[in-house]
Amino acid sequence: MIDKLINLSNIDLIKLFGANNQKLNKIKKKFPEIKIITRGEEMKLLGNKSDIIKFEKKLASLIKYLDQYNSLSISQIEMIIDSNDKQILKNKNDVILYGKNGKAIKAKTIGQRHIVSEIKKNDMLFVVGPAGTGKTYTSVALAVQALKEKKVKRIIFTRPAIEAGESLGFLPGDLKEKLDPYMQPIYDALFDM
Repeated sequence: MIDKLINLSNIDLIKLFGANNQKLNKIKKKFPEIKIITRGEEMKLLGNKSDIIKFEKKLASLIKYLDQYNSLSISQIEMIIDSNDKQILKNKNDVILYGKNGKAIKAKTIGQRHIVSEIKKNDMLFVVGPAGTGKTYTSVALAVQALKEKKVKRIIFTRPAIEAGESLGFLPGDLKEKLDPYMQPIYDALFDM
């Protein structure tokens, strides 16, 4: 059993550990064999040498991810700890395409980078996940990139219209007016690009 002291100065501890240490508690759960004590900008580790070395590598990956993307969610912490560091942190500067006004559009999260890498290997890709994670935006960027590089001649956008209690026929207007709310995120992404 050894102890190790890590200095965390120059790191935004709120972003790393979360409000009320929510993220720190998740990190502690992922490493039950190590006792982790934090005081101010210092972290003390108690445990076996091999476990502490493994923890330090994962902590360095978490800090590197936070520096690159200026955010770190609990799900991202889980992915970084549970997966290969090289897989997560590679291709951080890969630009999908340049949108209007020269804005660089690139994958920012692990999931978005996974979409970009998988579309290079497959002709068709189904993306499923929670709202607001960038599935539609990344997919539209990849479609526009393929169009600009002349890999495809046209883009066909489809989107499921999930009915909530009433059928689409219940809504006023013609078919375009009924489907516009479902297609708006795609229109917004296209406008950016």
